[in-house]
Amino acid sequence: MTTLVQPPIWFWIISALLMIWNAIGCWFCFQQFRHGADSMPGATDYDRALFARLPFWYNYCYALAVGTGTLGGLALLLRCGWAYPLFIVSLGALVFQFGYLFATTDIIKQKGFGKTVPFPVVIALIGAFAIWFACCAASRGWIA
Repeated sequence: MTTLVQPPIWFWIISALLMIWNAIGCWFCFQQFRHGADSMPGATDYDRALFARLPFWYNYCYALAVGTGTLGGLALLLRCGWAYPLFIVSLGALVFQFGYLFATTDIIKQKGFGKTVPFPVVIALIGAFAIWFACCAASRGWIA
């Protein structure tokens, strides 16, 4: 049996923030399932046409990314070692989702690099941080 080491308070804060961040992503995903492109503030005709052309699995990939990220945050709070693989699945789904969007559509050309790419990069960096954090937590005995 593995004995867990009591983590510092900042572990709980970061874990809670990661869970909240992903839960917010779940809310936006749910809204996208319900309203499509109209869930985005200021959706244009281009946005509506783009989202209408996306394959059926696109939103499910989004749901996988935010769902496993939320479960990863919950796993951290429960001090469960499943956080690490959940965060890996989350980041993988995110990279696949945005990779498909950027590689198969003209969204960057239509909206511009500066308006389209930075936020997904921030999301990916947070996902990479979550993986690193879960790995560090496991190596320090905070999760098992």
